Amino acid sequence: MQVADEYDSERFPGNFYQGMILRLDRARGRGVVRSHSGREFAFEFPFVTVVGAPLGGRMPGIDLVDEGDVVGFDVGWTSKGLRVTTIRPRVSARNSDY
Repeated sequence: MQVADEYDSERFPGNFYQGMILRLDRARGRGVVRSHSGREFAFEFPFVTVVGAPLGGRMPGIDLVDEGDVVGFDVGWTSKGLRVTTIRPRVSARNSDY
């Protein structure tokens, strides 16, 4: 018997969903990620982890992401519903030293 929901490494590279940062409010530390299927998920610092960000600070990793960036992300349930818990920025020339 074959499992229909086998892991697809092309659709989920590095075990992350793929999406784009649709909105980012740096002053409030909030944003929205849109998945490839069109669903939108909110995130809020400091309740989101940015992979490769230094530890500490009020909004660690907010400088590694911008509106329009294609990112990997993971979600989890919170008291406010389904939210982004982890963001993995793609390596680019802007943040290649991380």
